[in-house]
Amino acid sequence: MTMTEATGSGTGRAQGTTHSSAVNGSAVNSGLVTGRVPYTVPQPPATIDAAIWPSIATVPSSLKARVAGRAADAIFKAAVRRLPLEVRYPDGTVLGKGPSGEAAAGYPVMTINRPVAFATRLGDGGLIGLGESFMAGDWDADDLTAVMEVFASRVGTLVPEPLQKLRGLYLPRQPRRERNTEKNTRSNISRHYDLSNELFASFLDSTMTYSSALFPESGDALRNVAWDGLATAQQAKIDRLLDKAGVKEGTRVLEIGTGWGELALRAAARGATVYSVTLSSEQQELARQRVAEAGYADAVTIELKDYRAVEGEYDAVVSVEMIEAVGFEYWATYFQTIERVLAPGGKVAIQAITIAHDRLMATRTSYTWVHKYIFPGGVIPSVRAIEDITAKQTGLRVRERLAMGEHYAQTLRLWEERFMACEDEVGAMGFDAVFQRMWLFYLCYSRAGFETGYLDVQQIVLDSAS
Repeated sequence: MTMTEATGSGTGRAQGTTHSSAVNGSAVNSGLVTGRVPYTVPQPPATIDAAIWPSIATVPSSLKARVAGRAADAIFKAAVRRLPLEVRYPDGTVLGKGPSGEAAAGYPVMTINRPVAFATRLGDGGLIGLGESFMAGDWDADDLTAVMEVFASRVGTLVPEPLQKLRGLYLPRQPRRERNTEKNTRSNISRHYDLSNELFASFLDSTMTYSSALFPESGDALRNVAWDGLATAQQAKIDRLLDKAGVKEGTRVLEIGTGWGELALRAAARGATVYSVTLSSEQQELARQRVAEAGYADAVTIELKDYRAVEGEYDAVVSVEMIEAVGFEYWATYFQTIERVLAPGGKVAIQAITIAHDRLMATRTSYTWVHKYIFPGGVIPSVRAIEDITAKQTGLRVRERLAMGEHYAQTLRLWEERFMACEDEVGAMGFDAVFQRMWLFYLCYSRAGFETGYLDVQQIVLDSAS
């Protein structure tokens, strides 16, 4: 995500700072325990730079925004009165189930710092406004993930049904410039993945793997996995995909979406030859460096190329959490491309974040906070959509699935804690407090989706029906 003024956002790099070049080499600060999380949340400056953060620096002031804000305020207050949440206002008002007579202990706390600004942003932008108001400091939370879980678990009922039917009339739709055409996709990917390898290294483990890990633990033990087990769990996730794709010595592997090269390295270590494509120049640079340092430069080729332009024939195709960036209207093209290059008898193993089919159909054209600030052009598929598209528009068939959403929740928890522990390091790279609040909101927003089951992540194995 390289954020631009065209989308009402910015990189958040403070002027006059030096870009760090250390990767995975900096000490991590211990952080302070505040509320229910082991870190403090940076507060935005009193004056936010409008040149960097135009949508955050100024509260919408049009008549439409003010009227919508008053309506949003009423809807929000009516909704939270029945939620397991405490919402505290500066005048001492406390809403939510806690104050209604039930024991308040255990309820997450949402503190509204600037009620009018919060309501106006919410009315003007819906969920975009919810995220932007957090970035601006209009509200805070003792445990942001817990607050977002409350909303995520009731996303279909927070707004009265008659008003939900009108959402398409006033909520923004995805801009045409962010559709994942071959012309646009490079820009969309760059805005996220070309931010800075050092930024990602600040919260990823030594494998530089930016997708769900697969831990050996389950049940209650899974909720307590620690940082020192994350790298091994990431490699276990990769190894399972390679096993399911039948990758061994001599296998010709196509990887769609390189990341920072860990999957290509592990495939090469098995004796496979790997052709990997990415649209991120930052990822390509570091992945090539890691491959060369490991001694696999002759076995691994990493090119800056759209998946649609791939030629050749491969025994195995693997792709980890890349389908989400393809775009709803291009999923058929994605699977048709895979089918075109798959050798007879070959296997496909992908890892995909998924959403319930009804939520996909209701939101597939929506423009959200995540689109504006994190993943432009992204759409999360449903399992049904993947199965229907491959069955109707390709000769590929889904043969096996492993759902592992609870593992993603804990992966995100570890990233969140690591990122917030590196507050000073990230600030020294030039990413300001507004950016850090944005990134925290993104991590917690995502984690809440997996904790509540609104989101899942699947390892999916496919092969040819013939």
